[in-house]
Amino acid sequence: MKLTSTRDKTVDTSFAEAISHCMPQDGGLYVPDGTADLRKWILYTNEKTTFKSIAGALTSAFIGEEYSPIICETIATKAFPFEPVLKQLDDKLFSLELFHGPTGCYRDFGVFYLAAMLETTLTLENKNAILLDFTTGEHGALAAKALKGKKHIKSVLVYPKGKVCGLSEEDFIWNGGNIYPVEVDGDADKCHALIKEVFSDKELVSKLNLTVSTTANIGRLIPQTFFFTYAFTRLKNKVSSDIYYALDSENYGNLIAGLYSWRLSLPVSGFIVPATDQLSIDSLGNPVITDKRVSVKKRSTADASDPANLERLEDFFSHYAPMMKSFVYPAVVSDADIENAEKDLFAKYKKHSDFYTAKAYAASLANQDLIDEEGGAIVLVDRFHPAYSADFIKETLGETVIVPDFIKAIKTPVVTGKDAISSANELKKILMSVN
Repeated sequence: MKLTSTRDKTVDTSFAEAISHCMPQDGGLYVPDGTADLRKWILYTNEKTTFKSIAGALTSAFIGEEYSPIICETIATKAFPFEPVLKQLDDKLFSLELFHGPTGCYRDFGVFYLAAMLETTLTLENKNAILLDFTTGEHGALAAKALKGKKHIKSVLVYPKGKVCGLSEEDFIWNGGNIYPVEVDGDADKCHALIKEVFSDKELVSKLNLTVSTTANIGRLIPQTFFFTYAFTRLKNKVSSDIYYALDSENYGNLIAGLYSWRLSLPVSGFIVPATDQLSIDSLGNPVITDKRVSVKKRSTADASDPANLERLEDFFSHYAPMMKSFVYPAVVSDADIENAEKDLFAKYKKHSDFYTAKAYAASLANQDLIDEEGGAIVLVDRFHPAYSADFIKETLGETVIVPDFIKAIKTPVVTGKDAISSANELKKILMSVN
């Protein structure tokens, strides 16, 4: 499948190039351009089809002839020693749990896959790469786990001062590991600004093979399409009518991934999301993307360290514009709605849910009419282990959530012994030293 840019449709690049150099020169985001008819393959899958097998098949569909099916299967096998869990809550409600990876977060799937894909590409090309990412916490622990044993990838992680956590001494590059944590004398905005300034230095980016593990990188976003196909293999013999997915909008990554799954012939009826300022509802009740009022050619360069996949949504619906009002269902939800949704999940199903799952469930309650007909179902996309929202659950339900040891370890502060930096030039020097 061809990869092009959200801002210039003459761009035609390989998957390997897109994941190694995550941002097109035009300042947009890489997107798949085209379709693949996987209906026959999807219809032959069932609840015994493994997540690894699904990932390998969909990787081949996205990459086409760039890598052989055997290499795609190998990448998927190496990437996923864990998989999602689909639970049936009642006749019309299911929960797709994405928190069974090493850090209890859906990002585990994307980062582990990107690491496996990138390591394979770099090995074949005899090259090295550096991931430059912002984090305030668990992403550092995730990067350390995903890159453990990788020979061609290093990670430079930029934290606000005092926020480094979840790493061990053996993870540090100066001790033979793959992680270089950098503390910045400033807040999150300062960190993002430094990273953005580094990525504006195209010569340095090319020289160091610099990329990111955010969803700005198409290699981090693509594996999120696997979630929806996996869910369908478990649902196909249980649901006889429409299937809707309810998910929190966040940076719209999972939403656009779900739409890419539809483009690969996945049976899906629509996506229910809490409305945001950017993805809202007009006076007629139809979904609207407010960013569309500003032409992409007049926008600043997309931020590699803090991507907004809204631009990918715009690009998608520029091809399928009439579908938007019958495929995306935003719902305005209040804090009270979210609290009531959490209470409802616990009262009906004895389920502790993180804040974002409760938010998605609140949106689904506002769209119950979609599955009024017999046989339809809603799948809650459950992205975080409930322990990440322990305070919210305690305040809302009065229930104490047991925080697993691995999440406690992720949140444990770490002293690096390195001085904080304050300029992009200092960050560049660190990157050069890692190279």
